[in-house]
Amino acid sequence: MSPELEVQYASNAEHLPAQAALRRWAEAALRHAGVDGELLVRIVDEAESSELNLGYRGKQGPTNVLSFPFDAPPALADERHLGDIVICAPVVRAEASQQGKVLSAHWGHMVVHGVLHLLGYDHQTTSEAHAMERLECEILAELGFPNPYET
Repeated sequence: MSPELEVQYASNAEHLPAQAALRRWAEAALRHAGVDGELLVRIVDEAESSELNLGYRGKQGPTNVLSFPFDAPPALADERHLGDIVICAPVVRAEASQQGKVLSAHWGHMVVHGVLHLLGYDHQTTSEAHAMERLECEILAELGFPNPYET
């Protein structure tokens, strides 16, 4: 089976990535991890990102990407849904500009980063961060994007 991706555009921002690009980036991360499944990518503005960031992480303001892994109850053990990724378009655009990154490369990074969170990767400790960053760089290189951590 191939991964399934649902995209929801809940932002009026300009220059949002097409569904095909979002699919390609998500599939690259899943393929690299050897995982198949379904996920949702929701593109939002600052208000929704801020509300979710406060409600789920206790942090004020919008953030670039939030991941919500789906923890299937035993009755749904065969469920293929991996979870949802919420990406704040204005934050991604501002970060790309501030960091001198190509916008599409930064979008690709946010999708890959979000998918890896759905798969259980994290960056709470230094060793976790190094492992996740290494994997992100490998996937992004396969997509033709530069290392997002090099300045």
